[in-house]
Amino acid sequence: MHVCALADLPRGTARRLPTTPPVSVFHTADGGLYAVDDTCTHQDASLADGWVEDCWVECPLHAAVFDLRTGESDGLLARRPLRTHTVHVVDGAVHVELSVGALAP
Repeated sequence: MHVCALADLPRGTARRLPTTPPVSVFHTADGGLYAVDDTCTHQDASLADGWVEDCWVECPLHAAVFDLRTGESDGLLARRPLRTHTVHVVDGAVHVELSVGALAP
C-alpha cells in the first residue's frame, strides 16, 4: 500500500492510514520507518498523535508506551502488544505491507 513520498513524511512525524483497523507509519528522528496498528490497546486513542522518542511511541491519552520495532508494550497500562507491519521505501515512496491476521487477545 502506497503511503506517501518519503519527503512528505519528515523525521519525527507519523501518518495515520485509513485502513481497518487504522495503521500509523512513524519516521523516527534517526531515520527509521515503522508501521503499527494505530489504536492504543489500553484505550481508544490514536498513536499517531502520541510522542515518539527513539523507537518508542507514547499514547497521548494515558501514556502507555509501545516499541515501534516489535509492537510490545511497556506492560504498565497496555497489556497487549500492537500488530506491526513491514515498511519499504521504493523510488522515494513509502509503502506499507499490512500484516495478515490478528494478535492473540
